[in-house]
Amino acid sequence: MSSRHTGRIASLMLIATLVAGTAAAVEPASAEGSWTLVQAGSLLDRPGQAPRGPSTVLVRDGRVVAVREGHVGANAFEGAPASATVIDLRDRFVLPGLIDSHVHLTSDKAGIEGQLEDVSKGVADHAYEAAVNARKTLAAGFTTVRNLGDSDGVTLALRDAIAAGKVPGPRILDAAMPISATAGHMDPTLGYREELHDALDTHHNTCNGADDCRRAVREQVARGADVIKFASTGGVNSRIGAGLGKQLFDDEARAIVETAHMYGKKVAAHAHGDDGIALALRAGVDSIEHGTLMEKDTIALFRKTGAWYVPTLSTVNGYKERLAKNPEAYTGEVRRKIEWRIGITGKALEAAVPAGVKIAFGTDAGVSLHGRNADEFELMVAHGMTPATAIQAATVNAAELLGLRDEVGSLEPGKRADLIAVSGDPLKDVTVLKRVEFVMKDGRVEKDPR
Repeated sequence: MSSRHTGRIASLMLIATLVAGTAAAVEPASAEGSWTLVQAGSLLDRPGQAPRGPSTVLVRDGRVVAVREGHVGANAFEGAPASATVIDLRDRFVLPGLIDSHVHLTSDKAGIEGQLEDVSKGVADHAYEAAVNARKTLAAGFTTVRNLGDSDGVTLALRDAIAAGKVPGPRILDAAMPISATAGHMDPTLGYREELHDALDTHHNTCNGADDCRRAVREQVARGADVIKFASTGGVNSRIGAGLGKQLFDDEARAIVETAHMYGKKVAAHAHGDDGIALALRAGVDSIEHGTLMEKDTIALFRKTGAWYVPTLSTVNGYKERLAKNPEAYTGEVRRKIEWRIGITGKALEAAVPAGVKIAFGTDAGVSLHGRNADEFELMVAHGMTPATAIQAATVNAAELLGLRDEVGSLEPGKRADLIAVSGDPLKDVTVLKRVEFVMKDGRVEKDPR
């Protein structure tokens, strides 16, 4: 059996055993006919519209059945039994479960420390780390995430384990291994001596030329990817002095996008420099991640193509906190790029918002800290959004980007019963979303300190 297959099997086994002691807490809800009433003090059931006052949400078998004004009992809903469970959130503001469109669940270290872990820790270590990070993310109120970078099948396996109810965590859409040109941002051999390259480049995610890029996409589809990610530009954390401009040719980017779309997969492009953003948009990507430098013509391309912009402003918090803890956490070219990124973060969002670019919420958690995903809201508001539009970005907008608008993003009949509760009004003070007190996913209570 190949090392790749044994690694994936190890991931599944270890994630399953990680929470063996809490299995009772994560068993799927039983039973047909499992009824719950959630009584809310205020309810933002459809972000983008005005919130309701006191309201009651009826949940059956993990999905929303109906919403009523006021704090009503089961008798207000046709067919609901008198024995329905009642969850009292009458002193809380209730809204849909949040969606983070850009996370890295296996990553919790960066800079020199992260590079060391790449070679000192194995698949088993990363499997445990991903499971812990998934729990942190769910506890923060994020019930769905798009994981934009997997290695050794860890998050692919975690995705399936969560979906099967074996372990707690958010719903995951996974990109498998991101695609890159050789020496591009996602080349796994960057920064390591040559004799280690064969051991590190195990998923064949680098490509050169259009035909080879088609091959790279097909390999990730075969591994089970829900979405395809590629790097059209250099990256801040790339251990190479190649800048942040484009790193693919037009025919290579088109080959990636056309192949992914042929398989029914959406495409996310890591892109910092304006030339690489424009290249990806012309190729037909579904979202631009980071989008740090955008000229007027490129912003117009967003509107023309309908692509989404995922700003990932929270990376600056991760950089600042790691540098405060260890001033030598980043060195050389990477340190210079980080300082540049900290200084320019938010400028592109300030231009994109008034231009009508579609915005979806994403943090790049893994560079920023897991469980701190809601820090992004404060930064979005500081750089041109309102609390209401920032919440939209993390609910209905992100659901549309992920292709899940019929399942999540709002609390409407037929959709999954993913909801959270906070003290205070996030439409007035978006920072209250940093303190989520109650989490329900698929109708099951995942967090309730009471």
